[in-house]
Amino acid sequence: MRDQRDQDQGVGTPQPGRPALPAENTGSASGAEAVVFVCAACGVPLTRPLTPLPEVPDAPFYAWWDADEPGPSPATVPSGRYAIETEPYGAPLVVAEVPGPVMPRHGEHWNVDGKPLVSRGPRGNIVINPDDAFGLELRHASGACCGATPDGGMNQLCACGALVATLCSDCCLPYELHLSADHVRAVRP
Repeated sequence: MRDQRDQDQGVGTPQPGRPALPAENTGSASGAEAVVFVCAACGVPLTRPLTPLPEVPDAPFYAWWDADEPGPSPATVPSGRYAIETEPYGAPLVVAEVPGPVMPRHGEHWNVDGKPLVSRGPRGNIVINPDDAFGLELRHASGACCGATPDGGMNQLCACGALVATLCSDCCLPYELHLSADHVRAVRP
């Protein structure tokens, strides 16, 4: 039985402007059937088969400042899985009333005037391990020392040229790929 959170996230139920994600299939051994996420514009597969998690996990601790070489943190989402982001994520960033995380699993962020920022980006992104995606090209990235950040919005192009996702891969941030629920759809493999 699905709970209210599943209904709020649109799992299995189409919502205006959002693709329907498959509902859990309690008859299978794993509790859910795998899906492949494809570009909504051209239908090209963008991921390998993935099964759902009940929520986005906490980002693993990573002492990036002690790393021998710069690079991404360990992935937030285990390989072969996906989760739905319930909070705003990515651009636009707007001035907040009080300081707090700019977006889930990120620390505080401040503008040039010293005012705290918060994301007013979309909700309902599909969060996956970046290593489970293929055929994407980095379009642009907000300034960072060794990877992409979500501050500038979607930064991953499908082969057809459609922006479909936001990669977060800088060393000091969670390593995750947010597929836009408005630009991808789930299909059974």
